[in-house]
Amino acid sequence: MARYYLAIDIGASSGRHILGHMEQEKMVIEEVHRFENGLTDKDGTLCWDFNHLFEEILAGMRKCKEQGKIPVSVGIDTWGVDFVLLDKNNQILGNTVGYRDHRTDGMDEEVYKIISEKVLYRRTGIQKQIYNTIYQLMAIKRQQPEDLKHACRMLLVPDFLHSLLCGVYATEYTEATTTGLVSPETKDWDYELIKSLGYPGKIFQNIVKPGTDLGDLSDEIREQVGYPCKVVLPATHDTGSAVLAVPSNDEGVLYISSGTWSLMGVERDEADCSEKSRRHNFTNEGGYNYRFRYLKNIMGLWMIQSVMKEFEKKYSYAKICEAASHEDIKSLVDCNDNCFLSPQSMTKEVKEYCRKTGQQVPETDSQIACVIYNSLAVCYKDTVKELEESTNLKFSRIHVMGGGSNAEYLNELTAKYTGLPVYAGPSEATATGNLLAQMMQGKEFDSISEARNCVHKSFPIKIYQP
Repeated sequence: MARYYLAIDIGASSGRHILGHMEQEKMVIEEVHRFENGLTDKDGTLCWDFNHLFEEILAGMRKCKEQGKIPVSVGIDTWGVDFVLLDKNNQILGNTVGYRDHRTDGMDEEVYKIISEKVLYRRTGIQKQIYNTIYQLMAIKRQQPEDLKHACRMLLVPDFLHSLLCGVYATEYTEATTTGLVSPETKDWDYELIKSLGYPGKIFQNIVKPGTDLGDLSDEIREQVGYPCKVVLPATHDTGSAVLAVPSNDEGVLYISSGTWSLMGVERDEADCSEKSRRHNFTNEGGYNYRFRYLKNIMGLWMIQSVMKEFEKKYSYAKICEAASHEDIKSLVDCNDNCFLSPQSMTKEVKEYCRKTGQQVPETDSQIACVIYNSLAVCYKDTVKELEESTNLKFSRIHVMGGGSNAEYLNELTAKYTGLPVYAGPSEATATGNLLAQMMQGKEFDSISEARNCVHKSFPIKIYQP
């Protein structure tokens, strides 16, 4: 009889429940539920609707019961940096603000009044992004100090959702590292840094590793979904789970976790907190088994997702990708420019960028998509060079996982610009990595190496030559 594991993978635009089990030494996955997610404007602030998310989590879990496929464990992964503050009654304080909100504007300078940017990077190794938790907390300290004063707990998004399932309050390591408040040496909160910034140390929960068994569903949740199961932590940061699913154990391979964001990098045993690394804006986020994800955050398919919502004609991702491939417009934008983080109109921003830089302004939907895809591929090329310079390594290929692995034109461009073969797949990399962590806890695999070999055997990989 099959042993099922349930991965709940929640991204910035959608979520999905993926059941996984082993069959003839291969992993078999199936989607049982999918739902929308997104930021909504609440009193001029961009917020997440966690009530909606948790209702969808329970709805998907109930579908497992309806299909007669009861998981032995469940784990949730999400995006990084965002959090909730809980009061003494475990009620949320303030708004559930998302990372694209502008409340952190100028908060980097407030942090640097206390600790310089260079020293901060030496301590944490985390790439500067204005939405990192360290800056979000400074925004609360400056703008809603009463919330910070009355807070008893800070829980990052997956930690909060897990607590609703089983009542246990803990912070998973890979997600914790996205805060910019964790030491890469101790793998724990940097309490000296936290104190110097004026954040209350009591709100930070114990950090635990992916693969930790948090315990059983609470009685209330078990009654609502119709069955008992364990809550087992995956690498709860979605990129941490995606990287665990890289279908290779070889050295010298790059990965791109390609979705709303493109996370491009390499796995390392040690963090690189050097000044050269900081200047290149690389980050040292935590990975499974205390490995480091040495990578760069690139704006990613967020730009395509945004313009597609603005196009009058409705396209599938495959269709817009194909249409873009027939254009020959040469204009490029800097995908990492802050103007593309949360614009009123992505289409207008792309056009305005081209206009300001003296390039041809894209007019049609396919031209706009072509500019974005080519710009992403050029950004990948530049990042390869920076990674080679920082690591003193030469890379043999790029593994593209996640939804972007299905973007044929982008994969072709990536191979062309970087000069490296692109291995595309699996497309459900984050959910697959989530399942791998649960399956290793369940003794389906003895090691990461064995788990990755299984991924290679289980899912199709398409190769794009330069």
